[in-house]
Amino acid sequence: MDNKVSIRDMIEKKRSSTNLTSVTEKIIPKFLLTIAAISILTTLGIVITLLTETINFFKDVPFLDFYSGTILKPLGDEAQFGVLPLLMGTIYSSVIAMFVAIPIGLMAAIFLSEYASDKVRRILKPILEILAGIPTIVYGFFAYTFVTPLLRSFIPGLDPTNILSPGIVMGIMIIPMVASLSEDAMSSVPNSMREGALALGSTKLEVTWKVVIPAAMSGVIASFVLGISRAIGETMIVAIASGSNKNFTFDLTQSMQTMTAYIVEVTGGEAPAGSTIYYSLYAVAMTLFVFTLIMNLIAQYISRKYREEY
Repeated sequence: MDNKVSIRDMIEKKRSSTNLTSVTEKIIPKFLLTIAAISILTTLGIVITLLTETINFFKDVPFLDFYSGTILKPLGDEAQFGVLPLLMGTIYSSVIAMFVAIPIGLMAAIFLSEYASDKVRRILKPILEILAGIPTIVYGFFAYTFVTPLLRSFIPGLDPTNILSPGIVMGIMIIPMVASLSEDAMSSVPNSMREGALALGSTKLEVTWKVVIPAAMSGVIASFVLGISRAIGETMIVAIASGSNKNFTFDLTQSMQTMTAYIVEVTGGEAPAGSTIYYSLYAVAMTLFVFTLIMNLIAQYISRKYREEY
């Protein structure tokens, strides 16, 4: 009798466990879908908000005037809204940053991947990636209080706030991204390709430049493009060190303002809600959003098109 009760209890426990597992298997996929949908819904919310407020802006300012105007004077009785000074500042700072980040980051990646021993790589790579953990506001004050005075000792005509100094510091900030992603791409190249090239009489340098880098080109270029998109979206460095002068100029020694710095200025000012200057914030933000979206799409396209499978 006790054996029958024990068997019955075991069967009931098994059924309860099976039912619980069945319910869990039904709930977990829905829960995971909800979590995954949050990012999509958040993105849609951002896009809808930007579009709605940007449309309100273009009701007051013609579309062509905004994207072809070279004067940005949001305050005053005769306000003018031309985004080209901001575009110029953003492009200049990003290009300067990549002139710094690409060669240094690529050389660091080559050393870590092809020349450094495992012990040296384990030490240097975390140290290099520490740069990515420094707050950008610290980089901004570093650019304003150290890099700018240093550059002014070589360039007497350099303004106290200029686009050159923050561009250089942004490049320093982006080095870990370029170096880490490029090093990962190079490390994924099979050693058999290196050994085959060395067996044919190639030097270590020839193997690096003619075998490894071409094989890892998709990852290397993707790191460059992602670095550019990171520079385009940088805020605090340019807000502190580049100034707020909305100059449309080709002179790197002058103060210029980027799109992100303008957003900081407007949000930190006294722009009344519903005013044209308030809506200009969203128009500039939408332009910045499109810029970064295009750069990320280019990175994904390059990564897919030139990816090598080994």
